[in-house]
Amino acid sequence: MVHAQFDPTARQVLAAAAVEAKTRKNLSWQQIADVSGLSVAFTTAAVLGQHALPEASAKAVAELLDLDQDAAMLLQTIPTRGSISGGMPTDPTIYRFYEMLQVYGTTLKALVHEQFGDGIISAINFKLDVKKVADPEGGERAVITLDGKYLPTKPF
Repeated sequence: MVHAQFDPTARQVLAAAAVEAKTRKNLSWQQIADVSGLSVAFTTAAVLGQHALPEASAKAVAELLDLDQDAAMLLQTIPTRGSISGGMPTDPTIYRFYEMLQVYGTTLKALVHEQFGDGIISAINFKLDVKKVADPEGGERAVITLDGKYLPTKPF
């Protein structure tokens, strides 16, 4: 049976315990994703309380992190999504994404609507990838791919 959370507190507490276990065991998000059988982005988001894991994945992640059966069950519940509380984010990395949307949000909206029409890009039927690549001018660059299904607005 599918269950949903109405209060994010339980998943936040579980996320904190999971990150503590990840740190204690010196695991990477990729290692956790490997046992889940899912992508590193989806698995990380799920462990941090933003997605439900399928039963087998939840049990495998809980076992790897030495979490109990209740935690494995909680990892399977549909969360109350949203990881940034009200106001402007203060974490520098999260703030830079906020800044990118402040600068380019209207540009992205204009280009999406010009190319697709009135609608949205799904964050549910969605894929995320983060890659580190060499910068030809020296150093490294972050390549972030947001791949969401376009859902047109349907008049009714």
